[in-house]
This record gives sequence, structure tokens and C-alpha cells, in this order.
Amino acid sequence: MLIGYARTSTLEQLAGLEAQREALKATGCERLYEEQASSVGPREALREALGYVREGDVLIVTKLDRLARSVRHLGEIVEDLEKRKVGLRVLDLGLDTTNATGKLMLNVLGAVAQFEREMMLERQIEGIAKAKAEGKYRGRKATGPDKVAQVQALLSDGTPRRTIASITGLSERTVYRLISAH
Repeated sequence: MLIGYARTSTLEQLAGLEAQREALKATGCERLYEEQASSVGPREALREALGYVREGDVLIVTKLDRLARSVRHLGEIVEDLEKRKVGLRVLDLGLDTTNATGKLMLNVLGAVAQFEREMMLERQIEGIAKAKAEGKYRGRKATGPDKVAQVQALLSDGTPRRTIASITGLSERTVYRLISAH
């Protein structure tokens, strides 16, 4: 069975949802799951679609970013689908994991995305080092010293250290460090 999943992030993207719906119907999807949800929020329709698919089914999406939040999330979804012998088809990439070429393409795409992420992190580290050398980067301002009086007052009232951390928004380690330093 072909199962389609469509998602848009905002109400303004109603036309996008309609376009996804039409593309999924054109491929022969017998069942459609749709939602308007941010990729970072809960996605009930995706959860339902993944729960519905059975061995031999194919989950179809129009674009990869409609399905997964990140490379890691995509990997988790694909691994789950493979365990259950469910295929994945991404229309705009022509990707179909029900064949060897599609599986290869998916692995290559995942590797490229991982490489790009590592390169971005490397450039970020180099940029920070350069900014530090030029005296332009000092890091984040410490928040603990501004809250010493509040921590001491709470401690003198008998408030447990874990609660002090919660109230002040500091980590427990910072609370302990402030207490021992003052």
C-alpha cells in the first residue's frame, strides 16, 4: 500500500499543502496523512503514518524536509522503516528505498549532510579562534556572580541547593561553586 505524508509549517502555506496532496494522490497513495505543524513541534500525523505502515508498504513524501527534522532524525525514521520492511519514496529527489540505487542515494545524501555539518562546525571553531586572537570574542558573560546575594539569601533561609538552582536559573554546579567561593 502507498501511504502519503504531507506537512506545512504555517497556515500561510495552505497552497503548499494542497500541492503536496495532489502530488501524493497522483502517485497512487491510498491513504494520506496531513498536518500543519512546525518541524520542531509534535507531529501527530507523522506519528500516525509511521504507526500505520506495515511490511511491504511504501511511505511517500514530496520533499525530504517535510519528513525529517535533521539527518539524525531521517536516519532514525529510515532505520525504523527498514526494520519493518517498509519503503520510503521522496518524490522531488526521485529517491526510492525499495531498490538498491535508492538506498545508496539515501546513504550518500546522509553522508554529504553529515560532512557539511562537520565542515560548518570546523569553520565556526576557526572563526571563534580568529576572533579571540583579535580580541573581538570574549565568550558569554558569566551569570553566577550577579546572583551571589540571591543565592546566599536563599541558603540562609534554609532553601535546598537544588531548589536554589531552580529558582535562580543557575546550574547546581554553579550554585555549589558560588557557595564555596563566598
